[in-house]
Amino acid sequence: MLPSLFVSHGSPMLALSRTPARDFLAGLAATLPRPQAILVISAHWETEAPMVNAVARNDTIHDFGGFPKPLYELTYTAPGDPALAERVAELLRQAGFDAGIDRARGLDHGAWVPLLLAYPEADIPVLQLSVQTHRGPAHHLAIGRALAPLRHENVLILGSGSFTHDLRRFRGQAVDAPESPDVTAFSAWMDRVIAAGDVAALTDYRARAPHARDEHPTEEHILPLFAAIGAAGDPVAARRLHNSTEHAILRMDAYAFGTG
Repeated sequence: MLPSLFVSHGSPMLALSRTPARDFLAGLAATLPRPQAILVISAHWETEAPMVNAVARNDTIHDFGGFPKPLYELTYTAPGDPALAERVAELLRQAGFDAGIDRARGLDHGAWVPLLLAYPEADIPVLQLSVQTHRGPAHHLAIGRALAPLRHENVLILGSGSFTHDLRRFRGQAVDAPESPDVTAFSAWMDRVIAAGDVAALTDYRARAPHARDEHPTEEHILPLFAAIGAAGDPVAARRLHNSTEHAILRMDAYAFGTG
């Protein structure tokens, strides 16, 4: 059975830059059994209620501006899986969520950037699930729990966000600039609580973790973590797969949850 994963996708330039996080993602698939399909919970699709895309083939959404031209020339046209999208929506509805299906949307960079690195052949069906930023961690933990049966069906559940994400402080720092002390403190607290499997403390991270509101002024980039944890079941078994920092403020940590 596949674990559920959380990865940090950082800047869209991750697709072109040589960094430790990029190298980690490029080697990720070799550490996992090949999935039948991949369901990505991306920080970059925010909706009022959960939505899953159902298309025959995914378009590549370049949902960013001001980057070099080669980034806009990258595509990731993985097939979709409309039948699996129906199952995802039904699992969520059975758990009490008012889930819907989007039959046009492709993959935003929260999905295609890490997948381009991990599965560059784009030959595995990919679905994307939205986040509801206004609903917070407990909501996304419950979404993950509703989706847990998919792990028994060889579907890789992949939360894609960022372990820290305060872009207000980006001032053109070099990609390898030293990590800010508040980023270190927040990430150390989060890793300790994740390793302990303390879901209650983690769900209350905004009140308990040092500098939580600085590292996540808005929560969309941390919420995919909770969906990945929820999909792992109880008790939570966590493994940190990677940790690094980019531009002093972006922690690029990745985790696997549950037994594989």
